[in-house]
Amino acid sequence: MLLKRDRKPWTQDAIVEAMRASQLVVSQALESLVAAGLVTVGEGGEALFAPSSEDVAKLIEEAEALFAKRPDTVRRLIVAASSPNLTAFADAFRLGRD
Repeated sequence: MLLKRDRKPWTQDAIVEAMRASQLVVSQALESLVAAGLVTVGEGGEALFAPSSEDVAKLIEEAEALFAKRPDTVRRLIVAASSPNLTAFADAFRLGRD
């Protein structure tokens, strides 16, 4: 969302600083975003939000709208996709359902 909001080329160092994340986390995230067709990385290493198609751009808009309405649901979906064991562990401590 940072790259989409501020549509300018971002260096990896600038992303690390803006997100207060590690170089490793940002590097891995950029690789995933490039593979998903959401970001391009130029010869100088600058990342730029650039959906690979109109369909991908529409999905991004829909994801942002869902996150604005139900952020916890989106977070759970992200965690569930990345680690089923972590989701099961987290669900064991939940008091209510969304």
